[in-house]
Amino acid sequence: MGSIAFYGVLAINTVILIRNSYLIIQKRIEPSLAMWLFFCIAVIGSLWTYLLESSYSPLDNILNTSDIILVVTLSIVILLFGGKKARFNRFEILCLGVILIILLFWYISEAHLITNLSLQLIQLIAYFPVYYRMLHSGRNSESFLTWILLFLVSLLSLFTAHGLLAIIYSLRATLCTAVLLILMIRLELRYKRQSRVPMTQVEASGQ
Repeated sequence: MGSIAFYGVLAINTVILIRNSYLIIQKRIEPSLAMWLFFCIAVIGSLWTYLLESSYSPLDNILNTSDIILVVTLSIVILLFGGKKARFNRFEILCLGVILIILLFWYISEAHLITNLSLQLIQLIAYFPVYYRMLHSGRNSESFLTWILLFLVSLLSLFTAHGLLAIIYSLRATLCTAVLLILMIRLELRYKRQSRVPMTQVEASGQ
């Protein structure tokens, strides 16, 4: 099961990368640049502290390792093709300030274990911009397939995670993607209810 999960994580993340890049370039989705840049900071730092804190290799936390390729590449794609809506707003600048404080703590303390857990917090914070954007706009701007795959790859990675920090990384990713999916579903249902024309109006227009 471990080998299947290992290659499954790599395959799903590759599909996510290709599909999201295509959708962004085609202007079919509008992901938050801040979220993916925050992911870059967090996943690189998370893997770094994971390796410093333990004797494990990058392949022992395959979700974290493959996530680095995913988030760095998508951040570049969003930066080049995402348009003005992808740029930072005030709320995202505030989130960036919190992240910089956490990184400063890491630099001063060199407490790798505590910092790794703090970096998991950064990845939690990284979801706040997209939560905020969707709640503020009242509509879903993300791809269901992408986030369903991210949810599945998080679950799958639990079978390949070695060590407490790798398990925490996978559990945090599973929880965050699940919350986002629930929000996306809720906004889609609300949009459909609001756009549905009452039967009485349809009948009146037909008379």
